[in-house]
Amino acid sequence: MKVAFLSAKSYEESFFLEEIKRHSYKLELEFFEHRLSPQTAPLVLDYSVICIFVHDDASRETIEVLRRGKTRVIALRCAGFNNVDLRAAEEAGIQVCNVPAYSPNAVAEHTVGMMLTLNRKFHRSYWRVREGNFSLDGLMGFDMAGKTIGIIGTGKIGSAVARILLGMQCTVLAVDPVPSEECRKMGVEYVTLEHLLQRSDVITLHCPLTPETYHLINAERIAMMKDGAMLINTSRGAVVDTKALIQALKRRKFCAVGLDVYEEEEKYFYEDLSDKVIEDDLLARLLTFPNVLITAHQAFFTREALENIARTTLANIVSYMQTGVCTNLIRSERYKTQPVKR
Repeated sequence: MKVAFLSAKSYEESFFLEEIKRHSYKLELEFFEHRLSPQTAPLVLDYSVICIFVHDDASRETIEVLRRGKTRVIALRCAGFNNVDLRAAEEAGIQVCNVPAYSPNAVAEHTVGMMLTLNRKFHRSYWRVREGNFSLDGLMGFDMAGKTIGIIGTGKIGSAVARILLGMQCTVLAVDPVPSEECRKMGVEYVTLEHLLQRSDVITLHCPLTPETYHLINAERIAMMKDGAMLINTSRGAVVDTKALIQALKRRKFCAVGLDVYEEEEKYFYEDLSDKVIEDDLLARLLTFPNVLITAHQAFFTREALENIARTTLANIVSYMQTGVCTNLIRSERYKTQPVKR
């Protein structure tokens, strides 16, 4: 069976090829740097499986092109699927599968790392010392122990974040439509969103992007937060209204903001644009704030995560070959509304 990998990077190819070799899977893998879109879809019509990542476009328009070819499976090598029109895929007879839990610890550790970096200003002190400046002015932080942390979304990643923070003697509040018994047993207190926003010293986002969570953090909800709170987003960019966030930063609402994701990141993230001008005025403005830390959607990026992504993605495809049904199949009827494309 022929599999086309879109948005492929050299650092992930070796993990997939090693997994193929380990299991002697009868799959032909071809890796393409370009992203899936209505314009590039005609290039992969001869492939039974299209393997895509977070910035590929599997909208209805793209799927209408793919249905003219041999495509029977869209295999996401990530957990989120907001970039796929599930209903259009089902109408075209194309199965969609994902990697629901490649490494919750990777994202959780990156999340807490952003909190500690912003709090104790490691990034700023690093550059100061390299320039011979050993002054401590402007580098004061606070003890994490005793602080209240609000977690929005307590799936596998949110639960892992809670476990780390409870070990640091933080009080942990949480919001989730389906509370986790594991979190409750650990000592997490479930509250309303408003209560969490009002009480938390640090707020961290771990919810999927759906129509219900699109711009969940907007001007109204930012106003509910404590003055001087910290906000961390390692979920999806569009969970936060960037324009509202910038206005709040200009008013000095936050002590710090950490973003591993951004609303329009697909134009920039995963590419070397160091010799280019950033034309996105919102992203450029965010980069000017000294209390904002942005990483390029790298929270997942560990060896263990890439091994798990390769293992699960290929197992999904092989399951389709053997049974006609993918493991980790995503069905649209499980969702009241279609995920938004961001």
